[in-house]
Amino acid sequence: MSGTDRVTLVKTVPDALGAFGSVETMFESCPVDPQLRHLVKLRVSQINGCAYCVNMHTGEARDDNETEARLDHLVVWRNTDLFTAGEKAALAWSEALTVQGSGADLTQLHANLLEHFSQEQIDYLTLIIVMINTWNRLQVSNHNATF
Repeated sequence: MSGTDRVTLVKTVPDALGAFGSVETMFESCPVDPQLRHLVKLRVSQINGCAYCVNMHTGEARDDNETEARLDHLVVWRNTDLFTAGEKAALAWSEALTVQGSGADLTQLHANLLEHFSQEQIDYLTLIIVMINTWNRLQVSNHNATF
C-alpha cells in the first residue's frame, strides 16, 4: 500500500475537507497579521515533522515577502532578535498548544499574548494553531516526505 492509500478522506469524507477549507478561507480576513499566520503555520509544521507543509508554508511566506533570515531562524526564534515580542508570544503559544504535556504555563503564555493582541486575535490565533495541527496530521498520515 502506498502512502497515498493510507487515508482516503477525499473519497470517504469530502465534506470534512471542505469544512476545513472554509475555515482556512475565513483566516484570510481575520484580524491576525498574514506574516504572523505564516510564521505560526511554519513553526507548527516544523514541530510536527510535516515536510509537505514546511515546504508549502515556507513558499507562501516568501511569496508574501517574509525575509530569508527570519525563515532561516524560525527554528531558533527564542535566541534571536529577528522576531518581535508579539511574534515570540504567539510562537510560544503555538508551541505549547502543539506539544501537549510540555508543562508550559498556559496562563502565563496567555497573559503574554494579551500584551500584544486582543482576545479576538488570540482566539483566531488559537484556531489557526488547531487547524495547522490538523492539516499536519492529515498530511503526515497520508504522504511521504516528498513535495
